[in-house]
Amino acid sequence: MAVRLEMHVAGRIEDYALIGDMQTAALVCRDGTVDWLCLPRFDSPAIFAGLLGTEEHGFWRLGPAHSDEEKPPTAVRRRYRGDSLVLESEWETARGSVRVTDFMPPRDGAPQLVRIVEGLSGRVEMRSALRMRFSYGRVVPWVHRVGERLVAVAGPDSVWFDSTAETHGEDLTTYSDFTVSPGERVAFTISWEPSHHSPPAVPEPEVALANTEEFWRDWVAQCTYHGPYREAVIRSLITLKALTYAPTGGIVAAPTTSLPEEIGGVRNWDYRFTWLRDAAITLSSLLRTGYRDEARAWREWLLRAVAGDPENLQIMYGIAGERELGESELDWLPGYENSRPVRVGNGAADQLQLDVYGEVTEALHLAHMTGLARNDYASLLQLKLIRYLETHWQEPDEGIWEVRGPRRHFVHSKVMAWVAVDRTIRLIEAGDADGPLERWRELRDDIHRDVCEKGYDPERNTFTQSYGSQELDASLLLIPQVGFLPPDDKRVIGTIEAIQRELSTPDGFVLRYPTSAGDDPSLDGLAGEEGAFLACSFWLADDLAMIGRVDEARKLFEKLLGLRNDLGLLAEEWDPTRQRQVGNFPQAFSHVPLIDTALRLTASGAYGG
Repeated sequence: MAVRLEMHVAGRIEDYALIGDMQTAALVCRDGTVDWLCLPRFDSPAIFAGLLGTEEHGFWRLGPAHSDEEKPPTAVRRRYRGDSLVLESEWETARGSVRVTDFMPPRDGAPQLVRIVEGLSGRVEMRSALRMRFSYGRVVPWVHRVGERLVAVAGPDSVWFDSTAETHGEDLTTYSDFTVSPGERVAFTISWEPSHHSPPAVPEPEVALANTEEFWRDWVAQCTYHGPYREAVIRSLITLKALTYAPTGGIVAAPTTSLPEEIGGVRNWDYRFTWLRDAAITLSSLLRTGYRDEARAWREWLLRAVAGDPENLQIMYGIAGERELGESELDWLPGYENSRPVRVGNGAADQLQLDVYGEVTEALHLAHMTGLARNDYASLLQLKLIRYLETHWQEPDEGIWEVRGPRRHFVHSKVMAWVAVDRTIRLIEAGDADGPLERWRELRDDIHRDVCEKGYDPERNTFTQSYGSQELDASLLLIPQVGFLPPDDKRVIGTIEAIQRELSTPDGFVLRYPTSAGDDPSLDGLAGEEGAFLACSFWLADDLAMIGRVDEARKLFEKLLGLRNDLGLLAEEWDPTRQRQVGNFPQAFSHVPLIDTALRLTASGAYGG
C-alpha cells in the first residue's frame, strides 16, 4: 500500500507523555509523534519543535502506516511500564496490534532516545518518519550515511540515527516502512554528539531498556510514602526526578517553553530554568518522601549558584547555575495553537521577589531538620540572606507571580520574609549558627505586625494581595501552612472563605488572582486571562484540611487528581472553559503540592475507601 505521512498537528497538552534521562526530556503524543526534544540539555535548542509550530519544525512519528486521506491513528492504550519513565503505546488495526516502547536511558555517554516496535498480533504495516530541524526548527541539517549509520549535522550538533530497519530519504525526511508480526521487535535510536567528536557508540536498545527499568525500580524503592494516594504520589515523584538535571542537581520548572496559559494569548514563558522557589518546594517534597540524595545535590547546586553573592540573589538560574537568561522571541515559530510569541530565556530573572528568601531558607531548614549532614557554608548563606532582608524587606517587589506591572508590597512576599527570619532564629536557638538573636526576634515581630496591620482588611476579614489593595491572591492560602498564623485564627478562616468566594471557578478550582479589576484591565501588566492555577487549588485543599473541613478537602483533592492526563501528568493550569490543561507541561509546581496534599490528607485520615 502506498502511504504518505499526513500533515501532523500538535495534540492537546494532555495528549503528551514525558520521557527523559535527567538531563533533557521529550514529549510523545498519542499518535506516536515526538513533538518536543532539546539536545543535549533541557535548555538547549530543540531538534523537534513541532509542538510550537508545524511538521516543518521537526518531529518523529512512529506508528501504524496510514493512507493519504487518514490522520495518523492514535494509540488505544498507553501506560508507563510499572513505576518507571518507560512509555508503552499500543495500537489496534484491522490487520493486527502493535506496541511501541519509548524511553531515554539515564545517561552513560551520549544522550539517546530509543523506540522499540513490537508486534503483538497479526501483521501490522508500520512507518517511521524522522524530520530533524535544529535550532528550534530553523536549521535543516546535512543528513548523510557513515557506514551503516545515518548522521544529521548542523554547526556544533550531530544526531546519529540507528535502526535495523531499512530507511530512505524523501522531502528532507528519513522514512522507514516495515511490517511486524507477533514477537518481532524493531528498534530505532537517535544519539546526540558534538559534531567535532567521534561518532557515539552504536546503541544496544534492549540492554538500555533493561538498565532503564532497573534504574527507576531502584529509585522508586526509596520512597517512604505508602498511603492511599501512592500511585499519584509515585508518578509525581518520578516526574520531579525527571525534571532534575543530574550533573548539577538543578531542577527545571518544566521541560518546555511557551505552552500558553491562555490558548491564543501572550502569556507564554520559558520554564526550562531553575527557579529557587520551585526547586526549594520540590526539595521539600522529596525530603518528606525519603529522597535525601536529591536534597543534598540541590543544596550543593544552590551554594554554587549563589557563590558568596547573596546580595545579588536571582530568583532563577540556569540548570548549571548560569546567571544570564536573557529573553528573546522566535518569530519563525507560530506557537502552540497560534499562541504567540514563542519565547526563550526569561526576563523575570532580573526581578526582585522577596518571597524567594523565605522559600530557600525554609528548604535549608527542612534539610537540616531531617538530618542532612551539616554544611557550614549553607548556614553562613542563611545568615547572609537575613542580613540582606533586614534592610530590604520593606521594599515593594514583583512577587511570587512575577508580575510585569509596577512593584507592590505583596503580602505573600512579606510573609515569606517573616519565614526566612523565623527559620534562621530557630537555627540559632538550636545552637547550629551564631547571630544577633534578640535583634532578629524583634525583626520577626516587626514584619508580623506590619503584615497584620497593612495587609489585612478588617471589614472583609481577609488578607489582601498587597498593602492597600482590595484584590485577593491565592498565595495568601500559604499563611497557615508556613506557620505565620494558626489555622484556627479568624483572619485565616476569613481569607480562605474569601478566596473560595472570589477566586474560585464554577468547578471549585482556584485562580491565582484577578487579572483585571475595575478600570485597571491589567493588574499584572499583561493582556488576556488565564486558567485556574493547579498549585493554588491544591493549597486550598490543604487549608480546608487544616481548618477541619477534611471531607471538603478530600473531595477537592480527588477532583484535582481527575484533571491529570491518563499518565498522571499535570500542566501548570486548567482552562475551565475549554476543559483542558494549559501552560508548560509537565509542571513541577503542580506535582509538588499534589504530593504535599496527599501527605497531609493521609496523616489526617481524610481519604476515601
